[in-house]
This record gives sequence, C-alpha cells and structure tokens, in this order.
Amino acid sequence: MNTKVITAGVDEVGRGCLAGPVVSAAVILKKGINLGLLKDSKKISFKKRVKIAEHIKLNSIYAIGMASVEEILKINILQAALLSMKRAIDQLTVKPELILIDGNFAPLGLKNFKTIINGDEKIKSISAASIIAKVYRDELMIKLSEKFQNYAWERNFGYGTKAHMEGLKKFGITSHHRKGFKPIHKMLSN
Repeated sequence: MNTKVITAGVDEVGRGCLAGPVVSAAVILKKGINLGLLKDSKKISFKKRVKIAEHIKLNSIYAIGMASVEEILKINILQAALLSMKRAIDQLTVKPELILIDGNFAPLGLKNFKTIINGDEKIKSISAASIIAKVYRDELMIKLSEKFQNYAWERNFGYGTKAHMEGLKKFGITSHHRKGFKPIHKMLSN
C-alpha cells in the first residue's frame, strides 16, 4: 500500500517588480523528476531555467496563478501574491493532501499547509514552483517588452533596474506599471 502523501510546493515571483503581474505556481512532483536540477530559481541562469522548467512540466502536475497590476493596486502586493498562490493551488488537477508554501504567509482558507521560510532552497517541490513561476513571468514580460520597448523588460522583467528607471523618466508609465509602488507613485505625485 502506498502511503505517500500528495504534496504540492507553492511559490510566487515578481513581488518586488515595478511592472507586470505577480505570478505563482503550484507543483506536485512525479517520480521521474531529476531532483538534482531543482534549486531556487534565482540561482539558475535564464537559459538553464527555461530548460529545467520544461523538464519540470513533463515530470509534474503543475498550475499557474496570477494577480493583475489592478489587483495589486487594489489589495496590496502581499494579498495579491497570496491570491495568485490560491489561484495556482485551485487550478491543480490533482488535489494535494499537504501544501508547502515558500515564505511565512499562506492564502486564507487552506487546509493542511505549512509555510517555510526560504522554502525554495529547502524543499524540491517549492524550488520547482519557483522555477515554473519565474519562467512563466519572465516570458510574459519579454512578450510585453515587444510592445513596450523603452523599459528593457526583456532583460529586467519589470524590476527597477537603471534601464527601467531611465525609461520611466523619459517615456512615463504604462498600464502595466504598479501605480502604488514608491517610484511609480512618486512620478504620479509630481
């Protein structure tokens, strides 16, 4: 009899960005996964991350959840991150018996969960979720950068880099910028 608990790892990316949605992934690993590939997404190069994400997708059950720029403004970034996590968990086609969440906050209404600070470094399913979410969000920002070429989103993915800040000063804000975030809010207030 198999008594292994079905566990999902959950992580979000993009909380500190000035533009774009916050994205979460929920991942249940299957037996065939190469655990050696799984580590915190921030410690893997972009190209490698894309390849590893494909491997994870083939060897897991996963789902993506997002919260929009409008939702971030309305309910704040933490609540939006938790909302995106809840959406990812709810999208899973297999219901986990235990949910492991990176950080120290969890969406409301979950049963059988555990929050783990630095979980993306400690728990393989959370590492996998961080990789899936990061690749998904990065690709989304690259696509947006084709339409909004003045902010270097294809390189900074919406984070407040020098190139992004210069773009903001020169060309102003877009509908994809988070108007409640300090640098953007300051520009709007001037």
